[in-house]
Amino acid sequence: LKLTANCFITMNPGYAGRSELPDNLKALFRSVAMMVPDYALIAQISLYSFGFSDAENLARKIVTTYKLCSEQLSSQSHYDYGMRAVKSVLTAAGNLLRKYPNEKENILVLRAIMDVNLAKFLSF
Repeated sequence: LKLTANCFITMNPGYAGRSELPDNLKALFRSVAMMVPDYALIAQISLYSFGFSDAENLARKIVTTYKLCSEQLSSQSHYDYGMRAVKSVLTAAGNLLRKYPNEKENILVLRAIMDVNLAKFLSF
């Protein structure tokens, strides 16, 4: 037994396709509480890194959009309104800003939201 060795298990049992860790293995590990990250702050920093000047307002709008989607739209398995979806919109918005540097930033973010989500809404 090497005292400096560590083993970490990240579990996300509520997620689709995941299962609980058996009780005999749970007893061998110490639980650690996690917090929900601040999506708006993460989005703001990402938008600033892409070159958006109004990143604070745009990040708040993106996060609010996804929060409303998760509350008001049906909870089907192909709808993802978490950080993965927000990150997809941020990446699309950054690519659009690079492609259209003279376009208004709010228009680019709206287009990124539409580009990322429209296929999900129409394909199922």
